[in-house]
Amino acid sequence: MDFRGRWVMVTGASSGLGLEMARQLGRDHGANVVAVARRLERLEALKEELEPAGVQVVPVTADLTRQEEVDSAFERALDASGGLYGAVLNAGVTHFGDWRELDWDGFQRMLATNVTSVVRLSSLVLPHLIERRENGGVMLVSSMAGLAPVPYQAAYSGTKAFLVHYGCSLWHELRGEQVSLTTFAPGGIQTEMTSGDRFDALRGWLMPVDRCARSGLDGYRKRKYLHVPGVVYKVLSALNGVAPEPFASSRVAAQYRASLEALRRAKAESGS
Repeated sequence: MDFRGRWVMVTGASSGLGLEMARQLGRDHGANVVAVARRLERLEALKEELEPAGVQVVPVTADLTRQEEVDSAFERALDASGGLYGAVLNAGVTHFGDWRELDWDGFQRMLATNVTSVVRLSSLVLPHLIERRENGGVMLVSSMAGLAPVPYQAAYSGTKAFLVHYGCSLWHELRGEQVSLTTFAPGGIQTEMTSGDRFDALRGWLMPVDRCARSGLDGYRKRKYLHVPGVVYKVLSALNGVAPEPFASSRVAAQYRASLEALRRAKAESGS
């Protein structure tokens, strides 16, 4: 893919991986960016950062848990750009902790953000790209949590598993069309989403967000089928295919359980 001078929509562009991919698309690849997120002030800051580099940035505010705002974001992206070349469907939320702690409203928000908005936007973007016949493409941001069950992130892991199966299935269905579909499955990343104290004992496993974004965009540009970043994560991904599944997931469960128990002990000792 050649992004220079073309328009790419990025969801979840106000923080974390989405912000960094939007930044690198503009700064390093010369793309014009339709940046979609809820926080306008952060999108405006991205616009101020990138436009001196000679690219255009259009901030689009949307709550992707609401279908009418998903549809509106797509329409505003088309109005502003005149036509898209690609879309990075990155917006997502997580829950790290015991499954009982995730209330029903929280699960519904996660499902709407991680799954429903992605399916809706891909159903809008892909026909548009096919009609334009510019050999554009879509990247779905899943997670390594979608490649194997992740205890203490049960609901999140389930939503990301949907994206892996959905994205890889679409890759096959779209063969022969003038469009590509890449599924990106990073592991843990150093972002706002993992900044809470529950992740303190796991910091050593978190990948710097700029490296992760660079790898993701490389896989997107090369139109990869399923892309996992980093040597360590590629090895872990390969092991998921050869190790007995309950054994692999039990190792993750033990590590996450230890992190949560260490946090509980620290809070108990501090009296908070």
